[in-house]
Amino acid sequence: MLDLPQGEVRRLARAGFVSPRRGPRNELRFSFQDLVLLRAAAGLVHARIPRFRVRKALRSLRTQLPEGRPLAAVRVSADGDRVVVQDGGARWHPETGQVLLDFGVGDLARKVAPVVRAAARRARVAPLDSDAWYRWGEDLDDAAPHEAEDAYRRALAIDPDHGGAHLNLGRLLHERGELRGAELHYRRAATSAAHRALAAYNLGVALEDQGLPDEALLAYARALEADRALADAHFNTARLLERLGRPEDAARHLDAFRRLSRPR
Repeated sequence: MLDLPQGEVRRLARAGFVSPRRGPRNELRFSFQDLVLLRAAAGLVHARIPRFRVRKALRSLRTQLPEGRPLAAVRVSADGDRVVVQDGGARWHPETGQVLLDFGVGDLARKVAPVVRAAARRARVAPLDSDAWYRWGEDLDDAAPHEAEDAYRRALAIDPDHGGAHLNLGRLLHERGELRGAELHYRRAATSAAHRALAAYNLGVALEDQGLPDEALLAYARALEADRALADAHFNTARLLERLGRPEDAARHLDAFRRLSRPR
């Protein structure tokens, strides 16, 4: 019915996404609402969203809905490689809580890009310091990522240890699949105290994407050394520890993730 591996159904149940009861032979017995929710998860998996991101998004969604609002009452779908939730007229990404506007931001960015590029050309002839290039790169990020990359590289040409420029340049490279380049910039950003936690976390994700779980686990540990309240680092650590056969350590980090993700 669901076209999901049995192990994935069990993981979703353990994560609390559905609440099956036990039958007389200790088997899991699902309600109709459970099947509706599992079918939504299956749709996200079939849309090529990684399973761990599906579980993370749905787990976050449980904490974002008002008291008594069932998960089956909202619409969960895929938008590219992201999970989108719609509840009435509201739309948001459950992983980040970011609200989505009704108009096409991507279309607006494409319209604004020529203006931004012209401004970027004018900026290149003006004397700017590394921080100014970095701020300029942040302004360019959405509408003109190639110009943003050029601004970050110019900041690093002036100050090779600029943590923010390394972090953002690494993210741009990561987003377009240049994992090794992203890793190098994340490592440089992690030497900056102001950016250490996020840079180490992003490094862990880049290492996972390269199929290096042991190194990723070490990067997440460093992220948590810098910021114990980094919930996503706890979640990713728990997932890797479970895969490595360390369920007790995984449970400890999963508890921390749940505690930190609880609505205040």
